Amino acid sequence: AGSIRDDGPLTDVMTDSNVAQERMRAVLEREDVGMVLMLATGLHALAAANMLSALTPVVAVDMSSTLLAKLVDRGPYRTTGLVTDVAAFMRELLRELDVLEGKGEEAEGRTNHEP
Repeated sequence: AGSIRDDGPLTDVMTDSNVAQERMRAVLEREDVGMVLMLATGLHALAAANMLSALTPVVAVDMSSTLLAKLVDRGPYRTTGLVTDVAAFMRELLRELDVLEGKGEEAEGRTNHEP
């Protein structure tokens, strides 16, 4: 979805906010949405949180504690905010997923995630 503040839409960006909201709602209301990660997406995170079930677990990662406070206060009941750099969060998340998938020995020696 685009923003009215965008200088010019990127290829494949929906510029009609009503269409974008309908598409987002269709995805977020599916029964198989078990958790939502919101990574440094400010306005989109707030908009998406307003469309989620109150019981959907949400993890929001951003450098802005103000944004995260808004999400936790106004978002789904099970929202957790984490103030950190998204790149650092993703590196750690991928490392932990490697450990869970049994690639732990390989992952332990890495400093950066290698796909």
